[in-house]
Order: sequence, then C-alpha cells, then structure tokens
Amino acid sequence: MKHLTTETRNEATMHLDEMSIQQALKTMNQEDQRVSQAINTALPQIAKVIEVTTTQFKNGGRIIYIGAGTSGRLGVLDAAECVPTFNTDPGDVIGIIAGGSRAMTEAVEGAEDDEMLAQTNLKEIELNNKDVVIGISASGRTPFVKGGLYYAKHLGAHTVSIACNTNTEISESAEFPIEVAVGPEVLTGSTRLKAGTAQKLILNMISTLTMVGVGKVYDNLMIDVKATNQKLVDRSIRIIQDICDITYEQAQKLYETARSDVKVAVVMHLCDINREAAQERLKRNNNIVKQAIKDQ
Repeated sequence: MKHLTTETRNEATMHLDEMSIQQALKTMNQEDQRVSQAINTALPQIAKVIEVTTTQFKNGGRIIYIGAGTSGRLGVLDAAECVPTFNTDPGDVIGIIAGGSRAMTEAVEGAEDDEMLAQTNLKEIELNNKDVVIGISASGRTPFVKGGLYYAKHLGAHTVSIACNTNTEISESAEFPIEVAVGPEVLTGSTRLKAGTAQKLILNMISTLTMVGVGKVYDNLMIDVKATNQKLVDRSIRIIQDICDITYEQAQKLYETARSDVKVAVVMHLCDINREAAQERLKRNNNIVKQAIKDQ
C-alpha cells in the first residue's frame, strides 16, 4: 500500500488542519484541477473502451460496473442514472457493489477482500460473453474487482479496468486497462476525493458516449429521455419543440399523440406521418432518429 500514490501524503496539505477555510478551499480546488489533466492522457484508452461498449450494447450486451466502497457506489450511481437519462432498461447498465445494496450507505466488513463474492454476483445476473465488465478500483488492487475481472475474462466477456495508480494489478487482469494517476489526496488515503472525481468523470464519458453511439441522443439532446416526473415531461416537450421548430403547444400535442415517445413525435412531424408509420420507420433504422428521417 505504501507504494500507491493514492496512499501517500500530499505535500501541499501537510498542515491541512492549520489552514484557513479559504486556504483549504483554494488548495482543494487546485488539486481537483489535476484530475482533468490526468484524464486527458488516458483519452485514447477511454476511446477504445467506448468503441467496445457501443458495439456490444448494439449486439445485446450489457455494461456492468463492479467495485467496492466509493468506486462501487459511483458505478451504481452511473448505472441508475442511465434509466431516466437514456430510457434504458435497468438491466442494460448494471452497477454491482461489494456487499450489496447495504454497502451503498455503510461499510460491509470484508466484502471488498472477497474475490469469490464478485464471481457470485456476476453469476446471479447471468454474465455472458456479450457483456462488458468494468472494474473500478482507486488502488487498482481490490480483490473483489480482481475476482470479477478474472471470472468475466474466463467467460469471454470484454473486461475494462479503471485505476487511479499506475502498473496496477487490475490493469493486468483487464483487456482494456485505464490508469489515471491523480496523485496524493488532499486528505491522505481518502480516495473519495480526487480518485472518486476521476472515476465519476470517466464513467460519465463511457455511458454518455456509448448512448450517443447507439442512437439515444439527437445532436446534444436527450431524445430518449424517460419522463418520470413533470420536469422531464417539460424537457421532452421542449426537445420536440427545438428539433421540429414549432411552438410549445404544438410540441405538447405531438408528444401526447406519440404517447409520450419523443422519438416517435419527432419522426411523425418531420416525415409528416402517423404514429404507427413513425414507429415502423424507427424500428427499420435501429431506433436512430436521423436515419429514420432520411429513410423516405
């Protein structure tokens, strides 16, 4: 552990407890800026991962995050957010945390040290070779993650690792390793800070650009948004309004006629066809709106 940069002391914060709030905030902000710089060096590796997740997702595969502690919680969060943002099924992007749902709010003793536990969890969701398993570990040595990657590789699934140190054990276990060296934490060993931020940013990139690749985004609009509340209903209507260049009231009527399906509403208007014809055209074009519009 002493050789991990995420566990070493940060020279800039040796006297953190003696700093004024303003000094501490400035220092934390400066350290956080190092995160995006570190990620910049890993963009080629992240791009390769997104190519794989996009291809596998199109072919019926799933994206599965596995991790312990903060890393696991971030995976669960990203998976959960895909449902309302991109209208995915809960089983399309899955977050698995060592210790199960209880570990989201409290520490589960020994869970992250159990290599076999990850295999059990992956068996429970019937992992197969179409899936992509993404192991997340700040240290890069979490046994739970290593066990999960080993099992996934054994089944022929694609494997990805995300670590915040270099030359890590999980990198050796993954087909597509991502290493982002964020350096020592402001609070020694507290990897919920810079390491957690780096992991969150990378997961944002992977899930968002995968969904762009499978047609769940029109320009920069959430065209596949699942309207689970009034705010999202309003957003859905405004998306139709923007794309179709019509009034809010016209967009609202289209939304209702399309039975709350933004994609169907847009294709109905731009192609001047009814709901059934729009649905059929989308189906013919892999549910990608721009392709469906061109399919005259």
